[in-house]
Amino acid sequence: MNRDDLKKMLQEVRHGSLGVAGALERLKHWPTEQLPFAAIDHHRGLRQGQAEVIFCQGKTPAQVVTIIGRLLASGANVLATRAAPDVFAAVQAAVPLARYNEAGRVITVTRRPPKPTRGSVLVMTAGTSDIPVAEEAVETLRALGSRVLSAYDAGVAGLHRVLRHRAQMRRARVIIVVAGMEGALASVIGGLVD
Repeated sequence: MNRDDLKKMLQEVRHGSLGVAGALERLKHWPTEQLPFAAIDHHRGLRQGQAEVIFCQGKTPAQVVTIIGRLLASGANVLATRAAPDVFAAVQAAVPLARYNEAGRVITVTRRPPKPTRGSVLVMTAGTSDIPVAEEAVETLRALGSRVLSAYDAGVAGLHRVLRHRAQMRRARVIIVVAGMEGALASVIGGLVD
């Protein structure tokens, strides 16, 4: 439940289109819902503007499906990270709207678009081996309403690979740099943009 959902529900109660019993039913798992293996924070969307993110690593496919089902029942969008292909297969069987970014191992279910943020975010990688982490960031940013651009394999081993993205770097409000080895790309980009 987010702020808009709560406001709408309170207005429905005030106008008589929703009774107190119906409102209580909607709120019965608010702010948390205790499952045998997890406590789902349904109040997080109201407090932070984004529903709880599911970290799938270490969870069974059935547990992830259950958590996603409970979040969807509360009206939330879903962002699930570090999801193996077998977890996504189980989720997709239960939720056909689920989308999977295989490179980033991220599952999303977007029932309503997030509020857009200002500007754009540029996600850059030094090499292709950094793409999985970058794609996880890209999907997370999109779920939070950011307009995302990407520039992959732009490492400093060939400075021309970085420089060809100067226009994108200058236009971006935020730049996220993923560089797994020595991390030189971040300091080079830091010297090119403010």
